[in-house]
Amino acid sequence: MSIDSERLPQGEEKVRAVRSMFDTIAPRYDLVNRIMTFRMDVGWRKRSVRSLGLRSGSRVLDLACGTGDLCRELAAAGTLPVGVDLSFGMLSAARTGAPLVQADATCLPVPDRTLDGATCGFALRNLVSLTPFFGELARVLRPGGRIALLEVAEPPNPVLRWGHSFYFGRVVPLIGGWLSDPAAYRYLPRSVSYLPPVPDMLHALEGAGFVTVERQLLSFGIAQLVTATRATDA
Repeated sequence: MSIDSERLPQGEEKVRAVRSMFDTIAPRYDLVNRIMTFRMDVGWRKRSVRSLGLRSGSRVLDLACGTGDLCRELAAAGTLPVGVDLSFGMLSAARTGAPLVQADATCLPVPDRTLDGATCGFALRNLVSLTPFFGELARVLRPGGRIALLEVAEPPNPVLRWGHSFYFGRVVPLIGGWLSDPAAYRYLPRSVSYLPPVPDMLHALEGAGFVTVERQLLSFGIAQLVTATRATDA
């Protein structure tokens, strides 16, 4: 099934569709991101890395690393990142010196409790289910390890929410269609419907073994940053 279908794909069908989509858009992925966010995504990633609060030399996994934006920020902060992505196309277009691994974020080739932190940028809605993903994060992190998850959001202000909905639903597909793949950027605004209600998502993180779970809205609520700490008694 194509990612351009009227019906959003589910299950393994979604895995195949998302991987194919990112293979297609990889060459111009960074360019489209910078244009459609007015470069705000750069600041969001920097803030995500700062929110980890990790020491230099900490080992951090960047999941759905794409072309390596977060890996570069993590390296600049003195940590030791490893990028993981489902898409070979994205990994081949990556611009980072960090080691890169092709793998599914819900089944990581990483031993238990070996990492100090993990990041994920704008990929939660592309996963089949968040519960196994959160469980996998908890498995690979040491007690006290930190996570920072970036994702799109809806502004709480009604006026801003309307403007954002119009821009995200109408303008972004035009930009993406002009510079890259039209089908992929029609999928982007529709994919937000995959995200669970915020309380459910935060509760799922707590259920997976995380504490100090916090959610911050960025840039008036068009993006969100979820941070948490791996419980030390787990």
